[in-house]
Amino acid sequence: MAKSATDVMQEIIFSAVIDSIGALKSASKGMPNTLLRDVNALHANSTFADLPKELQVTISASVRGAFNRLLKEGYSVAPAGAAPPPRAAPPPSAAPKRRPNDTRRPPPRTGGPNRKPPSRG
Repeated sequence: MAKSATDVMQEIIFSAVIDSIGALKSASKGMPNTLLRDVNALHANSTFADLPKELQVTISASVRGAFNRLLKEGYSVAPAGAAPPPRAAPPPSAAPKRRPNDTRRPPPRTGGPNRKPPSRG
Protein backbone atom coordinates (compact mmCIF):
# COMPACT_ATOMS: atom_id res chain seq x y z
CA MET A 1 0.00 0.00 0.00
CA ALA A 2 1.34 3.45 -0.94
CA LYS A 3 1.99 5.91 1.86
CA SER A 4 0.09 9.16 1.99
CA ALA A 5 1.94 12.41 1.37
CA THR A 6 1.43 13.32 5.03
CA ASP A 7 3.11 10.11 6.23
CA VAL A 8 6.04 10.58 3.85
CA MET A 9 6.52 14.23 4.90
CA GLN A 10 6.36 13.33 8.61
CA GLU A 11 9.08 10.71 8.11
CA ILE A 12 11.21 13.18 6.12
CA ILE A 13 10.88 15.96 8.72
CA PHE A 14 11.49 13.61 11.64
CA SER A 15 14.63 12.31 9.96
CA ALA A 16 15.81 15.86 9.19
CA VAL A 17 15.33 16.96 12.82
CA ILE A 18 17.22 13.93 14.19
CA ASP A 19 20.04 14.47 11.67
CA SER A 20 20.19 18.18 12.59
CA ILE A 21 20.45 17.42 16.30
CA GLY A 22 23.27 14.99 15.53
CA ALA A 23 25.00 17.69 13.45
CA LEU A 24 24.73 20.18 16.34
CA LYS A 25 26.27 17.61 18.68
CA SER A 26 29.03 16.99 16.15
CA ALA A 27 29.68 20.73 15.75
CA SER A 28 30.09 21.12 19.53
CA LYS A 29 32.83 18.42 19.53
CA GLY A 30 31.42 16.88 22.71
CA MET A 31 31.50 20.08 24.73
CA PRO A 32 28.13 20.58 26.51
CA ASN A 33 28.62 24.33 26.90
CA THR A 34 29.31 24.74 23.18
CA LEU A 35 26.25 22.65 22.29
CA LEU A 36 24.10 24.73 24.64
CA ARG A 37 25.48 27.97 23.18
CA ASP A 38 24.75 26.78 19.60
CA VAL A 39 21.20 25.73 20.49
CA ASN A 40 20.53 29.01 22.32
CA ALA A 41 21.81 30.94 19.29
CA LEU A 42 18.98 29.54 17.16
CA HIS A 43 15.89 31.74 16.93
CA ALA A 44 13.12 32.63 14.48
CA ASN A 45 15.29 35.19 12.66
CA SER A 46 18.31 32.89 12.22
CA THR A 47 19.49 32.58 8.65
CA PHE A 48 21.12 29.61 6.97
CA ALA A 49 24.48 31.41 7.11
CA ASP A 50 24.16 31.81 10.92
CA LEU A 51 24.12 28.03 11.45
CA PRO A 52 27.24 25.97 12.17
CA LYS A 53 28.83 24.50 9.02
CA GLU A 54 28.00 20.91 10.04
CA LEU A 55 24.32 21.84 10.40
CA GLN A 56 24.31 23.61 7.01
CA VAL A 57 25.68 20.48 5.33
CA THR A 58 23.13 18.27 7.09
CA ILE A 59 20.19 20.50 6.12
CA SER A 60 21.33 20.56 2.48
CA ALA A 61 21.59 16.77 2.45
CA SER A 62 18.15 16.45 4.09
CA VAL A 63 16.54 18.67 1.46
CA ARG A 64 18.10 16.68 -1.40
CA GLY A 65 17.04 13.46 0.28
CA ALA A 66 13.48 14.76 0.79
CA PHE A 67 13.01 15.55 -2.90
CA ASN A 68 14.48 12.20 -3.92
CA ARG A 69 12.24 10.38 -1.45
CA LEU A 70 9.13 12.15 -2.68
CA LEU A 71 9.97 11.30 -6.27
CA LYS A 72 10.70 7.68 -5.34
CA GLU A 73 7.33 7.43 -3.57
CA GLY A 74 5.63 8.60 -6.77
CA TYR A 75 4.84 12.20 -5.87
CA SER A 76 5.43 15.03 -8.33
CA VAL A 77 7.71 17.86 -7.25
CA ALA A 78 7.44 21.02 -9.38
CA PRO A 79 7.45 24.80 -8.95
CA ALA A 80 4.11 26.29 -7.96
CA GLY A 81 3.58 28.10 -11.27
CA ALA A 82 4.58 25.19 -13.47
CA ALA A 83 2.06 23.61 -15.80
CA PRO A 84 1.05 20.06 -14.95
CA PRO A 85 2.72 17.35 -17.04
CA PRO A 86 0.78 16.30 -20.13
CA ARG A 87 -1.46 13.29 -19.70
CA ALA A 88 -0.86 10.26 -21.79
CA ALA A 89 -3.57 9.41 -24.32
CA PRO A 90 -5.58 6.31 -23.44
CA PRO A 91 -4.77 3.20 -25.45
CA PRO A 92 -6.92 2.76 -28.59
CA SER A 93 -8.68 -0.26 -27.13
CA ALA A 94 -9.94 1.83 -24.19
CA ALA A 95 -11.59 4.47 -26.42
CA PRO A 96 -15.37 4.16 -26.74
CA LYS A 97 -16.52 2.83 -30.10
CA ARG A 98 -18.85 5.12 -32.03
CA ARG A 99 -21.04 4.49 -34.99
CA PRO A 100 -20.33 6.81 -37.97
CA ASN A 101 -23.76 8.52 -37.81
CA ASP A 102 -23.87 8.82 -34.03
CA THR A 103 -24.10 12.53 -33.18
CA ARG A 104 -24.76 11.97 -29.46
CA ARG A 105 -27.67 14.37 -29.32
CA PRO A 106 -30.38 13.98 -26.71
CA PRO A 107 -33.88 13.13 -27.97
CA PRO A 108 -36.16 16.12 -28.71
CA ARG A 109 -38.22 17.47 -25.83
CA THR A 110 -41.97 17.15 -25.92
CA GLY A 111 -42.75 20.62 -24.63
CA GLY A 112 -41.24 24.08 -24.54
CA PRO A 113 -41.99 27.79 -24.85
CA ASN A 114 -42.37 27.73 -28.67
CA ARG A 115 -44.69 24.73 -28.74
CA LYS A 116 -48.35 25.30 -29.54
CA PRO A 117 -50.87 23.84 -27.17
CA PRO A 118 -52.79 20.85 -28.54
CA SER A 119 -55.96 21.85 -30.41
CA ARG A 120 -59.26 21.00 -28.83
CA GLY A 121 -62.07 19.94 -30.78
